[in-house]
Amino acid sequence: MGGSARNPGALQGDNASGQSPYQRLSRRMRDISGDRGVLKDVIREGAGELVTPDASVLVKYSGYLEHMDKPFDSNCFRKTPRLMKLGEDITLWGMELGLLSMRRGELARFLFKPAYAYGTLGCPPLIPPNTTVLFEIELLDFLDSAESDKFCALSAEQQDQFPLQKVLKVAATEREFGNYLFRQSRFYDAKVRYKRALLLLHRRSAPPEEQHLVEAAKLLVLLNLSFTYLKLERPATALRYGEQALIIDRKNAKALFRCGQACLIMTEYQKARDFLVRAQKEQPFNHDINNELKKLASYYRDYTDKEKEMCHRMFAAYDNGSTVGEN
Repeated sequence: MGGSARNPGALQGDNASGQSPYQRLSRRMRDISGDRGVLKDVIREGAGELVTPDASVLVKYSGYLEHMDKPFDSNCFRKTPRLMKLGEDITLWGMELGLLSMRRGELARFLFKPAYAYGTLGCPPLIPPNTTVLFEIELLDFLDSAESDKFCALSAEQQDQFPLQKVLKVAATEREFGNYLFRQSRFYDAKVRYKRALLLLHRRSAPPEEQHLVEAAKLLVLLNLSFTYLKLERPATALRYGEQALIIDRKNAKALFRCGQACLIMTEYQKARDFLVRAQKEQPFNHDINNELKKLASYYRDYTDKEKEMCHRMFAAYDNGSTVGEN
């Protein structure tokens, strides 16, 4: 991980001053548990707010035993780290406390005493009993889901008691969750989050002067849903959400493009062409739109060639039948 020591588990100069590497390291670390059970050393500062309780965090981490070069546990080799919810998915108490002291983008090193890590028994065969472990943690991002979960559990009547900005904030959080899941290719789970956001926005009535805020939020979610259903190979549903987006903004290039893609998959070539040409009119130099039009032209040529071949075979069979009948 960037900014960390090359081998955090095996620090240099083990015998100097008669102390172990972790004992020497602990002397310059900050106590964040109040009993020196969790010690912290910031390698790279983060920015923004601290992680909130019940948040879902996106982290890279590596855990080391003293005198060992290689981590006994790490997720740094994964292409996309898994989103983990505090209080549910993280089993080490020390890691929970450490994360609550971090900000987005921060990289830090922690020492966890046994009571905050694997206890008196350890975790055989990897972790010996009563072992202090070192973890390097990079906080990539976090999402505060507690507020969203509580709000979504309320009835429509209860939600109406809150100001519009609260509804928009919760809907935005649900959409952010959906975006994260989408990036992980978890399209079904992403669809669930997007639908929660859309339901909140559909249920909320706003005064005329604020309705544009609701419509703008809806548009983003509808575009996400259209794209997600394309990934789920359900083009008819993708088309439906794309058309709903066009009701809000009839010149939206993304919505036109998604509708064109859906129609192309369903082999509705004329409709696909209409949508894509309209999208190209809005964004003439968009490579995705232009490439989709080229794909449409190619598919349509293949389609017409097959139609011609089929007609030729039908008439050839008819001609042969007529000849036989005359004989």
